[in-house]
Amino acid sequence: MAATYADLGTLKRQLSLDDDDDTRDAQLDQALNTASRYIDRATGRRFWLDAEPAERVYRPQGRTVIEDDGAALVVDDIGSTSGLVVETGSAAAWSTIATWETLPDNALALGRPITALLRSGGWGSGTSRVRVTARHGWPAVPDEIVQATLIQANRLYKRKDSPEGVTGSADWGVVRLSRRDPDVWNLIEPYVLPGFG
Repeated sequence: MAATYADLGTLKRQLSLDDDDDTRDAQLDQALNTASRYIDRATGRRFWLDAEPAERVYRPQGRTVIEDDGAALVVDDIGSTSGLVVETGSAAAWSTIATWETLPDNALALGRPITALLRSGGWGSGTSRVRVTARHGWPAVPDEIVQATLIQANRLYKRKDSPEGVTGSADWGVVRLSRRDPDVWNLIEPYVLPGFG
């Protein structure tokens, strides 16, 4: 189940709304969810951690980087080694592998995900696949992602007051809203996977 990257109470406080006022909760929840999914699409990854390990199957060709000490298989973000199982083979038969290392080194200790699995002997023949059972996502949602979610959710919530993309004030007059919030982009840009954004 997809998670939001910021909580409703924090968004309410940013909008100067009382915590007890639940009349706008449905709209605010929708804004938080939409902002979170926008960040997923813009970065090419997601930042919540699976509650239970889930299987992903990879074809090594095109996903392997040759390192000095072996072949690194690029995988979807893994946020925990709890329940991590790596197997090679095909749908007909899988064999568990115990000789692999996670990359980058110390990723989880630094609050970053595992993004590759290193194996000295390579990852099999041209027809084999690698099945990785893991808790995918990030160990914790980075602070920058939380802040970007709040800014984007705030913007989406207030968008109801500017349906044509135009807003105004007595001081500034009429202003057209930009398509992309520069502060949101500056916060999420370091997390964008190559080929996205």
